[in-house]
Amino acid sequence: MSFELRLEPITALLKNTPQSWKAIHVAGTNGKGSICAYLHAMMRAKNISCGRFTSPHLVDRWDCITINDRPVSETKFYHFEKIVSRRSQEQRLDVSPFELLTATAFEIFENEKVRFGIVEVGLGGTDDATNALKHKAVTVISKIGLDHQSHLGNTLDKIAAHKAGILRRGVPCVVDASNSPTVLSVVLNEAIKLGITAYPLDLRLIPDVKFHDSLEPHQQQNLLCAQQAFNLACPEHAGTVQELVDIGANAVWPGRLQSISIEKITERREHILLDGAHNPQSAGVLSTFVEKRLREPRQPVTWVLAATQGKDVSEMLKTLLRDGDNVAAVEFGTVDGMPWVKPTKPATIFETIDKIGIKTSAQQDAQDDVLKALKWASEISREGPLVVAGSLYLVSNVLKLLRAQEPRRESL
Repeated sequence: MSFELRLEPITALLKNTPQSWKAIHVAGTNGKGSICAYLHAMMRAKNISCGRFTSPHLVDRWDCITINDRPVSETKFYHFEKIVSRRSQEQRLDVSPFELLTATAFEIFENEKVRFGIVEVGLGGTDDATNALKHKAVTVISKIGLDHQSHLGNTLDKIAAHKAGILRRGVPCVVDASNSPTVLSVVLNEAIKLGITAYPLDLRLIPDVKFHDSLEPHQQQNLLCAQQAFNLACPEHAGTVQELVDIGANAVWPGRLQSISIEKITERREHILLDGAHNPQSAGVLSTFVEKRLREPRQPVTWVLAATQGKDVSEMLKTLLRDGDNVAAVEFGTVDGMPWVKPTKPATIFETIDKIGIKTSAQQDAQDDVLKALKWASEISREGPLVVAGSLYLVSNVLKLLRAQEPRRESL
């Protein structure tokens, strides 16, 4: 399914929604969700009421909207979605599912009277539905790479220009300075054009901060961006870099370098690594982690992989796989609220592996059976490293399988 990025429908949909809260708006290719999670942790540590809207959802459609420390309830989500849907129909607006979801999140923020809304861009920036925000306190640009080229362009400067579209006059901008010179040039030039202050954050220029050993360099970089954004948004609660980094380090962001047990569904005792890496840049981060912390000499890594239809996964697979690794390829299930998202056939993944010249030890085409893929991977890996990657939708499927084994938890 093709779709057009435009602001007019959601702007009309939100015309009478006050948005009395202030927003921290986060764009980028990778890291933006983590920055939102770190910001949320900092806000709550200072007892500041806040909402968080990230995408895509991981398990349920409503878990992408959080008020303070808990996701909204299914009941509350559907109540406000119904209000927004009715308004859309009355105005005869042609809104996309994501625009409807964004409007629902903003309505819930307003109803809960949060002080801040931490909002992750869905796609791009300039014409993304979230750019209908009325009161931005800070904008943040995380790491930018090649992704969604069919909508944003095939070069880094074009993609960066879309992301920089969230910048606003009078609103400071925090930028991940580990971005390429091309990206930094585009973003900083846009800041100059708007007459705003940009804060490029570089881990190498803050040598005195002590990070927990478990945090990788990209996580440290994201934490610094979150810390600066927090201090700009809440100067009366500003903390030292070390204080806020320590707070943010406790944030939980599922599906990103997440060590998790699947013993309840496969009987494997050793934890596996769950990561939503789905583009070359995020695959590079995951590969660095695996090579540094999991892979042993002469021992294969076992992978459970899925991908979204239409993506060129060759660069991602080149980055992740090594000769001798084991691979189970699987189709993720139907994505609630996003019926246009389709999985790549496992046969296509294996064809790509052959084309890039990777010689695997064992392969399993699990078709659309994620549990079958996990059980096969658990058996063949024995006690060796097992990594699930390639798609956040696959991560969602794994988390759903695990949740089905646990008592239901109440949400807000």
